[in-house]
Amino acid sequence: MTTFELAQFIDHTNLKSDATTHDIEKLCLDAIEFNFFSVCVNSSYVSLCKKFLGDNSKIKICSVVGFPLGAMDTKAKTFETKIAIQNGANEIDMVINIGRFKSNDLEFVKNDIQKICELAHNENVLVKTIIETCLLNEEEKIVICNIAKNCRVDFVKTSTGFSTGGAKVEDIILMKKIVGENIGVKASGGIKTYDDVIKMIQNGASRIGTSSGVSILLQKIL
Repeated sequence: MTTFELAQFIDHTNLKSDATTHDIEKLCLDAIEFNFFSVCVNSSYVSLCKKFLGDNSKIKICSVVGFPLGAMDTKAKTFETKIAIQNGANEIDMVINIGRFKSNDLEFVKNDIQKICELAHNENVLVKTIIETCLLNEEEKIVICNIAKNCRVDFVKTSTGFSTGGAKVEDIILMKKIVGENIGVKASGGIKTYDDVIKMIQNGASRIGTSSGVSILLQKIL
């Protein structure tokens, strides 16, 4: 795999609560220099990324929604999604309502995901559903992946990176087995090395979320 090919797997990410406008501009500059697939930011920074990258940029803008807990009302998530898209987001990474899922309120969770998918897909925007694998047992991972699949998400994503754990190879294998070939799997949370990335890709990940993208590519180059 070439360095360019590797970079095209990476959503170059800064979701820190104390990220400044300078930090987000640096994120965009890194993405331009290293040809990352996208920048992934909190929704308030989507318009800044759009302005900085320009209308003709090949670099996608990914906005998280309902981040990092997923516990807000569905109307709040849909409103955040709408604004993010209006401001230039090409992809939406939304966090499921984990508490409602673990309460077995599956209709609520299904509706929560569907509303985001309907809104985003009407604007040709991709949706990645963050299931927070570290908080789920294997049976729960299977159930939520099937729900996400039936809601026609574009990706299922392992983690926010803000909970008790991040991406694991065994979760990538399981998630890919459930969603099949037509839905992507995004590995995120704790991915810091070139070897981490390769292991995730080899086991079914088609996108990598990481704040260590530059370091990872430099490991590849060096």
